[in-house]
Amino acid sequence: MPEKPNWLQISGRAVAGLTDAFAIVLRHLFRRPVTEEYPEYKRSLPARTRARIILTRDPEGEERCVACYLCAAACPVSCISMEGEERADGRRGARWFRINFARCIYCGLCEEACPTLAIQLTPHFEFCAPDLLIMVAEKQDLLVGHGGKNNDYNFYRRAGVNMVGGKGTHLGEAKPVNIRGNLP
Repeated sequence: MPEKPNWLQISGRAVAGLTDAFAIVLRHLFRRPVTEEYPEYKRSLPARTRARIILTRDPEGEERCVACYLCAAACPVSCISMEGEERADGRRGARWFRINFARCIYCGLCEEACPTLAIQLTPHFEFCAPDLLIMVAEKQDLLVGHGGKNNDYNFYRRAGVNMVGGKGTHLGEAKPVNIRGNLP
């Protein structure tokens, strides 16, 4: 059975620990501080930085969002809300789309959940407001005039929805077969 340390050994270790800690404090006390002046000097951000959310458009200029509610379901803080509608041409879209940036934690789960690549996160992080209601962004504030990271992606062309083109006109889709022409 190992011996129990006596009070002198315990006290010696405590004093040695305090002495080491004070030595580190004194060493850093007389160093010159390193301060980065933020507005004048801006750090270069990594290429995959996730910050402000935008809503992108497809190559034809239409909104990509089909109001599937997957982004709202994936959001851990429930900062995304929307209402879907079917447009006159038969496509689905969001009547209104709202993100509360005061609650958003910029985790990127909404971007990963979006099947149409409508939601994308940009590296723009410099936005704040004195009032929390100003941090609520509507669809008009979020929509941009480009396709974001995937300019040539069109959900309706990939999904084979009949509203954009007829059968056999979608990417990777074969022309339909006339089954009556195969009869003997």
